[in-house]
Amino acid sequence: MAVNGSRRVFRCSAILFDMDGTLVDSTAVVVRHWRKWAALHGLDVEDILAVSHGRRTIDTMREFAPYGPELEDAARRFVEAEAEDGEGVVEVPGAGALLAQVPRERWAVVTSAPVPLMTRRFGFARLPLPDLRVTSELVTRGKPDPEGYLLGAAKLGLPAEQCLVIEDTPAGVAAGAAAGMAVLAVGTTVAREKLAAPWVRDYTGVRVRVGEHVELEANCS
Repeated sequence: MAVNGSRRVFRCSAILFDMDGTLVDSTAVVVRHWRKWAALHGLDVEDILAVSHGRRTIDTMREFAPYGPELEDAARRFVEAEAEDGEGVVEVPGAGALLAQVPRERWAVVTSAPVPLMTRRFGFARLPLPDLRVTSELVTRGKPDPEGYLLGAAKLGLPAEQCLVIEDTPAGVAAGAAAGMAVLAVGTTVAREKLAAPWVRDYTGVRVRVGEHVELEANCS
């Protein structure tokens, strides 16, 4: 990564994107469904939202309501309801234009969502589905564990250090860093000071050059 003041150039062989909050703005849906679940169990939704972003639904539920084998069924029903809810789901500004500039074999998505939810959200946001993806069904340990990002690099046939991770949550940033990858944080899912990586609000000021490497240039804070 080259630095010139706040202008940074990230040079990589491929980009690994998170989905929610990174390519797809689904915050309204996520908050809506966690609010319903919190009310059902007499929990404070703000406590849940403080740790749920970027993590698998089942992992968050285990933290707040570890009530036995029915938890997996509750998580499945929660995600199914989310997948049907497209109200307010849009692309993160500039995401579609950015993806259009990067060859499809040089980017992938690593998400804590399962395939049906990922597919619906890309459709709601009118973004192209990735050819290469790592979803919750493919990992045994969710973010902040690096398993998903390491699997993403393997699917691309690349060493981890040649990949750039773009994320929007502390769990995702930690997962990318633990995988040995450069990380760029994006979006407003959480406060900027909670993200231990260079940050941009969205992709509107990001420039892309593709040659031997993929280069992203952006004004970061």
